[in-house]
Amino acid sequence: MADSNFIDYVKFCSRSGAGGAGSVHFRREKHVPKGGPDGGDGGRGGHIILRGSSQLWTLLHLKYKKHVIAEAGKNGEGGRRTGRDGQDIILEVPLGTVAKDAETFELLHEITEDGQEVILTRGGRGGLGNDHFKTATNQAPHYAQPGEEGIEEWIILELKLLADVGLVGFPNAGKSTLLSSISAARPEIGDYPFTTLVPNLGVIPYRDDKSFVMADIPGIIEGAAEGRGLGIRFLRHIERNSILLFMIPTDAESISEQYKILLGELEKYNPELLDKKRLLAITKADMLDEDLMKEMEADVPKELPYVFISSVSQFNLDKLKDMLWQAING
Repeated sequence: MADSNFIDYVKFCSRSGAGGAGSVHFRREKHVPKGGPDGGDGGRGGHIILRGSSQLWTLLHLKYKKHVIAEAGKNGEGGRRTGRDGQDIILEVPLGTVAKDAETFELLHEITEDGQEVILTRGGRGGLGNDHFKTATNQAPHYAQPGEEGIEEWIILELKLLADVGLVGFPNAGKSTLLSSISAARPEIGDYPFTTLVPNLGVIPYRDDKSFVMADIPGIIEGAAEGRGLGIRFLRHIERNSILLFMIPTDAESISEQYKILLGELEKYNPELLDKKRLLAITKADMLDEDLMKEMEADVPKELPYVFISSVSQFNLDKLKDMLWQAING
């Protein structure tokens, strides 16, 4: 996913089609001087529909669609002929997309499966023709229903990446290096803050041809939940991860303090994130001996499963994958 091509937020005006009007018409044939009403119904207005696609990773294709307008239904005709329905507009979106009302921010829909379809904005119903309004006392009604108006609303689409494991850490904690070491993903890596500017996904191969998906998001800094740094833009991407892997380097001043800060930012953003399973990877451990590791273990938060790793030397990466696999599968 190139930086310029990863779009995870779009806002647009969604307008469904109006329903067609019912017809006022009477049967007129040579030997039927007083044929009854036979006006047909109007067609339904077109819907705006969201469809999940596993082939998409971004909302880039919707970035410049500021107005999405469906076709109106056609009017009914004589002979009880129903008008044609307005053509629906189908917007394909990546799995993990949520639709919200742009004014109230109410969650409207969630797309999580390939081929899943939901009606985002419903088209107006077609009006009934005068054939429906005949009665014993009014056998020649001269009226029919108008079509129902379409709906116009502003919609926000947000993408939340679907992954089994989400990486949580400060910039330069080694998240991108880990992802590139154990998957085929090739995120940009550099020795400076915010190397990762967009989320990256990697499929992690495991034993017996099994695999799981890992998501690397830009590093979190203190104050991210209030909008500092890049992390706040992407914190929503770990809302769907079943496991959170916290990554703290061995050169951190205090492992427990960094962990508390990261946990605090997640809690401020969404307290429900604290309900997820959490593991700790202490990175850049290739230069440590066993004595130093034992000394640092005293600073690890209690009851938090942890492992010392080095992505460069591949130290304990298999052990880390075993821990993640066991956590994912209960």
